[in-house]
Amino acid sequence: MAKTRLRHSPEGGYARGDETRRRIIDSAIRLFGERGYEGASTRDIAKLAGVNAPALQYYFDNKEGVYRACAEHIAESVWQHFRPALDAAQAALDANADRETLIEAFNVLLDALADHLLASYDAQDRRLFIAHEQAGHGPSMLFDIMDRNVKTCMRDVSAELLSRLTGTPAKDTLTLIRVMTLRGQLMVFHIAHKSTLSSLGWDEINAERLAFLKKTVRSQTRTLIDSWTQESAARK
Repeated sequence: MAKTRLRHSPEGGYARGDETRRRIIDSAIRLFGERGYEGASTRDIAKLAGVNAPALQYYFDNKEGVYRACAEHIAESVWQHFRPALDAAQAALDANADRETLIEAFNVLLDALADHLLASYDAQDRRLFIAHEQAGHGPSMLFDIMDRNVKTCMRDVSAELLSRLTGTPAKDTLTLIRVMTLRGQLMVFHIAHKSTLSSLGWDEINAERLAFLKKTVRSQTRTLIDSWTQESAARK
């Protein structure tokens, strides 16, 4: 994924261009998440970022430009987060690796998903930003960008891993549903964050709880993959 470029060169303009731009983006993600696109004003974003309104206009031109920069930043950071796990999984596929290596590659992808959804420093702000976009509040940009890059790659690599493991074609609807099922073990903690924590009697997901969650998901994933493999063998 190509990195986002500055709309204007910071040289001769506002000090510490990249740092200032990043601070504005972080503040905008937070306010768009808390208030939605319509409720978050550029004035409030600038105030939270500790800059004046002209500085925000200098970097992004207008509110839609700020929103697009937020979407591009989230998509780029997601890509950089998942890329090592995706590269390792693709290498295992290219090498026709054995069953244990392929299962481990799938579990590493799930570990990366858990860290992204639950352990990143701005996970809560991103969760709310994404929720507003899913609800149709404001410009639809993030999912368009993600669909062209991260989500497509994640889907294809995960489906190919399951295909090798279970014998079901990668593009088969059943395989794609199974991919969503395995990822859903973690997505529920992202989408229904408060209710899942409440059900477990947790006030937060700290490092110890995250490690326990990953271990549980790994165990369940292996159980499901083994079951699907047996089903496929029985059909044949």
